[in-house]
Order: sequence, then structure tokens, then C-alpha cells
Amino acid sequence: MPSSAYVFSTLDDEPIVPTLKDKGHTTAIKSTDLHNVNKRTIEKKKEIEREKVDELLKEQQEEEAQTLNPRDYGNFALLVVLYLLQGVPVGLSFGSIPFLLKAKLSYSQIAIFSLSSWPYSLKLIWSPIVDAVFHRKLGRRKSWIVPIQLLTGLLFYALGNQIDGMMNADTIPIYTLTYLFVTTIFFCATQDIAVDGWALTLLSKDSLSYASTAQTIGLNTGYFLSFTVFLAFNSPEFSNKYLRTVPMDVGVLGLGFYMKFWAIIYVLVTGYLVFFKNEENVHEEGDELGIKGVYNTIWKICKLPHMRSYVMTLLVAKIGFICHEAVTSLKLLEKGFSKEDLALSVLLDFPLQVFFGYYAAKWSNGPRPLKPWLYAFYGRLACSALGMLIVAGFPQDEPVGIIYFMLIMASTVLSSFMSTVQFVSISAFMTSIADPVIGGTYMTLLNTFSNFGGTWPKFFVLEAVDYFTMGQCSVPEVLGSCTSEHGQQLCKEANGICHIQRDGYYSVGITCVVLGLVLLLAYIKPVTERLERLPKRMWRLN
Repeated sequence: MPSSAYVFSTLDDEPIVPTLKDKGHTTAIKSTDLHNVNKRTIEKKKEIEREKVDELLKEQQEEEAQTLNPRDYGNFALLVVLYLLQGVPVGLSFGSIPFLLKAKLSYSQIAIFSLSSWPYSLKLIWSPIVDAVFHRKLGRRKSWIVPIQLLTGLLFYALGNQIDGMMNADTIPIYTLTYLFVTTIFFCATQDIAVDGWALTLLSKDSLSYASTAQTIGLNTGYFLSFTVFLAFNSPEFSNKYLRTVPMDVGVLGLGFYMKFWAIIYVLVTGYLVFFKNEENVHEEGDELGIKGVYNTIWKICKLPHMRSYVMTLLVAKIGFICHEAVTSLKLLEKGFSKEDLALSVLLDFPLQVFFGYYAAKWSNGPRPLKPWLYAFYGRLACSALGMLIVAGFPQDEPVGIIYFMLIMASTVLSSFMSTVQFVSISAFMTSIADPVIGGTYMTLLNTFSNFGGTWPKFFVLEAVDYFTMGQCSVPEVLGSCTSEHGQQLCKEANGICHIQRDGYYSVGITCVVLGLVLLLAYIKPVTERLERLPKRMWRLN
């Protein structure tokens, strides 16, 4: 049953004039009594308003006063490591693998692999099971973290023995590769559910806002290690120029070795959790609900009027910059930007993001955590438009100069900074409003919609780039566009070159930016500012 709305009448409302009825005769209340009734009504209204203001001020003071307690340093570091282990496979699936596949596959084929990221965005489906089913002796959260990390380590090691051969094959088994990474990201998403719930009890109450900081540092570090750092050391050009004296055809770090290395780290961290880290089993009110009750509770939360508005905001918020973040770097490679230079730009970006993540967390710990999120929204739209200009201005038939490289570097750093600010801000807001009644499921509910907002448009954007791109093979006998998978194969077999006549990247990119700006001004900004003013109790069911 939906909760009743709170209605506060204004002082300008007409007073209700009571009457006394006795055996059909009506006697009006005296003027003095009516005055007293009105006076008490006004005083009651003022008291309610004072209590409401006091509650808001108290919440703001509590948020501003939160600092990381020294006794939480160890648990904070553990959270960073656990979130880092999530970021490693996410960085491979979301970043490195599509980057490495682009040389052999079309955007439509990369769109198929992008489906491997969907389990991370749909984890809400099984999160109540993770929240409710556990072995009491091992611990509520460790009951899932320990076996999941062991399975991830085993899968990483097995995949590490096969991945190099799959990536170097003449015909890449894209569906097999997608299935394997769907499984990997499913394990990663399940571990994330348990870690999100553990964060709410692992840190003390006065350090709780730093759970989002741990998540930001850990996830970003794992992601950038698997994307930026790995790509740099995997690049033969980068390795030969900066790390070797004798040139070779491969980078110093292979994908197979990298995955087997992290498989060992998964096992070591899991061993520490089993033998050295005890989990205090905290009784939660959600224990009495059962799995079915938790699903019902989630449905009730989703039906809250302000929650529906918040969910819709999360689902459409990333449309404006999804084309830039999914396609721009791939388009630069297609234009001829060397892997060496791109690897260097992302490598220089890595330490800056760790630095920016710390300060973004501090900015987001105030009474208005979504204010930086809105500012960064404009920045990400601007970076998306700048990315299209950079691709359009790529120097033809001449080497990339230092000015153009610095422009790409500045765009990369600025875009990553805006993304980090938004991630930290939205995470801090979610932590502040999460209802502890169902533990990590509430956080997972919010994170699911946030992640899915960046996942569902990506497949359609990649498909649309190929759809709106027109190209002609240099061999006249090859008819039709050569931008599709079939057309590329025919042109390649005829030893021809596919000449692009119309690049769908610009059509899709402009559409995304314009649509994102309209959504921001007409819907996202006013809704966000309204939701931010709601007191915490309005996000609870009771």
C-alpha cells in the first residue's frame, strides 16, 4: 500500500469552523472560543514547520560533519581493494577488448560484444537473493564474496590461457568471446552487490559517506589499470619506443599474462578474507522479509513518486555523451591515430583521475551532493562536442603534431574528470538516501538504474554509426556499401580499400548531444534540484 502524502496547509487556508449538534439543534461556537481554536491551529502549524526545518538542518549538519574515522582506515583500504577487483574485469570488457577488436571488426560486431556489460547493469534481478541467502558462520557478505572471487580467479586463469589465440585468429569468435565475458561480468556484478551491502556495515556511521570514496578510488583504479595502463604496455609501438632497446612485434604485456596475474591476486585477496577478516553478522530488518518480501519491498520503493522521477533521470542522463565515450577513441584509431600515442594519452590520464577522484569526493560530501553532478553534466556534453571537432580536424596525410596531441590529451583528461565528478556525486547521493532496511539491495537498486542508463544506449549507438555510414569499395566490381560486415569481407577479398563517403559518427554524435542538452534543461535539472531538497525520511518506506 503506498504511503500517505504529508499535507501541510498554509496559514492562508480558511479555518474550519466547528459546530455543536444536539438533537437536531445547532449551536454556534462563541467568538472567543473560535479565536482560541484558530490561535492553537496557527501555533500547531508553526510547530510542524519548525520541526521540518530542524530535521533538514540536522541532516545537513550530520553530512557536513562526516569525516573518515581513524579506526576505519583498515576497513576503508579493504573496500578499495574489493572495488578494485571489480574494476579489473570491467575495464577489460568496457574498454580494452573493444579497443583491441576494432582493427578486425565493424561497429555492429563490437555492439554485440558490448552486451557482455549488461549483467553489471541488471544485477538488481538477483540482488535480493545475495542479500537474503548466506552462511551465518562465514558471514552475510563473505558467503558470496569468497566463492565469487574464487570462481572469477579460476575463470580468469583459464581464459588467460586461451585469450591470445582467440584475439589473434583470422576470424574472431565474437559470440564465444561475448559469452565468456558475460559470465565474468556476472561474477563481478554479484561481488559488487555483496560489497555494496558490506560497505554499509563495515564502516562506522560517522565514516559512512566515504563508502562512495572507496568505490570511486577502487573502481577507477581497477578500470584504468585494465584499460589505460594495460593498453599502454600491450602496445608494441609504446613498448618499443619507451621500454625496449630491441624492437618486437608485441607489447611487453600480453592479455593472457595480464589475466592470469589478476587470477592470482583474486585468490590471494580471497584467502585474506577467509583467514584474517571476520565479519560481524548484523541483524537487519530485511531478514524477516525473506526473498519474496525483499522483491515486494523493491517494487514498493520503485512506486514511490519521487523514486520514479529519479529512476527516469538515471535512465536518460547518459544519452548525451554515450556516442563520444563509446565511439570517439575508436574513430581516432580508424582515422590513423597511432596506438602508441593513444596509449600514452590514456596512461598520462590515469594518475590525474586518482587525484581528481579524491577531491571530487570531498566536493560531494556537502548538503548538495548533486550540485557537482549537474555542473559536470554540462562539461561532459561540451567534451562530446569537442570530441567530434577533434575527429573532424584529424590531420590527413601528415604526422600528428604536438598541438593536436595535446588537444586530444586535454579532451581526454577533461572528459574523464567530468565523468569522475558525476560518478562520485551520484554515489554520495545514493549512499545518503539508501534505506538500511534491506541493506545492500537499496544501493544495488539505485546503482542498477545508473549503470543501465549508460549500457542500454551503447548497443544502439554502435549499430547506428554503421547504419548511417556509407562507403564504397575501391574495386568497382564490389557493389553496395562496404561498411557492413559482409561488405567489408567482400572488399577485403577483392584486395580493395573501403572509402567512407558519409560518416555516421557525426550524425549520431550530434543527435546525442542535442538530445542530451534538451533533456538536461527541460527535465533532468529541474527534477534533480527538486529531489535533492527532499528530506531523507521521504526516501524510506516507513
